[in-house]
Amino acid sequence: MKVLTTVTSFSAIASASAFTPPSFIRSSPALHSTTETEAITNLNGVNTGDRDILVRCALGQQVERTPVWLMRQAGRYMSAFRQYSDKYPFRERSETPSMAIELSLQCHRSYGMDGIIMFSDILTPLPTLGIDFDVIKGTGPVISTKIRTEEDVQQLKDADKVNFDETLPFIREILGSLSKEAEDANTSLIGFVGAPFTLAAYTIEGKSSKHCLQTKKLMMADENGSSKAISQFLDKIAIMIGNYGCHQIECGAQVIQVFESWAHQMTPKQFEEYGKPAAQKAIKIIKDKYPDVPVIYFANGGSSYLELQKDMGADMIAVDWSVDMAQARKILGPDIPISGNIDPTILFGTKEQIEQSVRDCIDKAGGPGKHLLNLGHGVMQGTPEEAVGWLVDECKRYKGKKSVE
Repeated sequence: MKVLTTVTSFSAIASASAFTPPSFIRSSPALHSTTETEAITNLNGVNTGDRDILVRCALGQQVERTPVWLMRQAGRYMSAFRQYSDKYPFRERSETPSMAIELSLQCHRSYGMDGIIMFSDILTPLPTLGIDFDVIKGTGPVISTKIRTEEDVQQLKDADKVNFDETLPFIREILGSLSKEAEDANTSLIGFVGAPFTLAAYTIEGKSSKHCLQTKKLMMADENGSSKAISQFLDKIAIMIGNYGCHQIECGAQVIQVFESWAHQMTPKQFEEYGKPAAQKAIKIIKDKYPDVPVIYFANGGSSYLELQKDMGADMIAVDWSVDMAQARKILGPDIPISGNIDPTILFGTKEQIEQSVRDCIDKAGGPGKHLLNLGHGVMQGTPEEAVGWLVDECKRYKGKKSVE
């Protein structure tokens, strides 16, 4: 499928001069006092510390309060979002800069999360390797390119030679504009990529899959030596994804989250042998080039092997809602920054229940300023809009058990 013609006019801008990493990221020691922070960052009534509080937190610094953003914060729970999703196909929305920018900003205007995340999809970079996909309403993503053999993998494009400005020209325009919007809004800009196993499995299965059988057959073939297709495919995707994360940073992203959305499809052994090394390779590519830009790794459904994620090479580990935050903190230890992990269904509860879940999560993570608050999965369709506001407001308000009113 060709890139939408409505976005190709940006190619001239894509040849901009070499990227200079964001200069605002602080290299000073972590801040440990709210009073000290306010004295340093308040300027004409604006708390300039909010600009990079999410970035500092993701890098492992203790910050002045617990920052918050939500997976799928730009989503169909918002009536303003549905005005676009009910009218335009997904790829048109995500690959047309004007629409993608607007959809990225709607939630921040309404709720003031500590980060704006680009409206896109983990499958977006697949066409750079010659893998075609579409998103069909009511069905979800459908991938037509077949990967079953080593020959199929060899026919894909060279991951090292991908030019993202040529193949995905809309990304630079979207992130470039959002970077300016984030600065004006005194907040951070989040980019994201899909982890190699998730993208490989999605491609191999061709669509959402309950059992991921074709992918697991390829892993078994790899183990007995009859086919190395899965290993070769994972390696190719890892290179592309690592470079894609770097490209997003060069376009303005200040944080990269790596989504292992199909972690639940792997046993601990399969994760250790296939999912983990591929994700580590992609993360290493990003960190080697941009060591000061934080990378967050999120394995949805991977809490059963959380201990295996301690050495991913990421700056922060995000955990899903199926593990208690106190237990997750115990498994990862005190030195690994953590993000998560409120059950998204709590947003269908009362205001008091939502606020209590926020306080409980913050306390179990170590207290205010000790972790990055998020849901343990994305905001669900049908979530009351006011509930999202209650969650964000309580997170920003909560100062710890002793000071709660």
